[in-house]
Amino acid sequence: MFDALLSSLAASPWALPAMFVLVVGDAFLVVIPGEVAVTAYGALAVSTGAPPIAGVIAVAAVAALAGDLACYGVGRAVGLERWRWMRGPRVRAAFAWARERLDRRMAVVLFTARFIPFARLAVNLSAGASRVPLPRFAAVAALAATGWAAYQACVGALVASLVPGGPVVAVVVSIVLAVGIGIAVDAVVARRGRRTHRL
Repeated sequence: MFDALLSSLAASPWALPAMFVLVVGDAFLVVIPGEVAVTAYGALAVSTGAPPIAGVIAVAAVAALAGDLACYGVGRAVGLERWRWMRGPRVRAAFAWARERLDRRMAVVLFTARFIPFARLAVNLSAGASRVPLPRFAAVAALAATGWAAYQACVGALVASLVPGGPVVAVVVSIVLAVGIGIAVDAVVARRGRRTHRL
C-alpha cells in the first residue's frame, strides 16, 4: 500500500514543485528538510521511475540557487545587524567567519557552505552585506548548487539501486543516510570550530 502511495506521489505533477518549495525554504530555515527531500526524490527516481533523476537534479539546483540568491539579496538590503537574532554572539561569530573567508577564497567557501545548512545561510547573507559582485556570486553559487543537487539526488539513487524492498525502504534508508551525513558534517565543523577557538 505504501509503495503504491509513494509511486503515485512521485508521478504527481506536484512532486517537483513541492521539492522546489522545500529547497528554497531550506535556504532560510534550516529546519526545513531540503536536503532530505532531494535525497528521497533521488531514491524515488530509481525505485519507481518517477520523477526522472535529471529532473530532480535540475529542479533542486535551480531551487538551491534561487534560495542562495534570495539570501544574498536580504544581506545586501538589510545587512547583518537589522534583526535581533543576527546580533547574538554565535551568529555574529558565524558572520565574521564567513566575511573573512569570502574575501580570500569565495569559491571554496560557497561550495563548502552549500553542504552545511547554517553556514550556508551565514555565507550567503554575508556575501550580500559585503557587496560581493552579484555576477561573480551567482556564477559560483550556480556551480555549487548544481554540485549539491547532483550529490543529494545521487545518494538517494544509489541507495535505491543497492537496497532491496521497494520505494518505501529506499526512501527511508535514503532519509536516514542523508540525516546521518548531515549530523557527521555538523560534528566535524563543530570540532574544527572548537580547535580554532583554542588557538
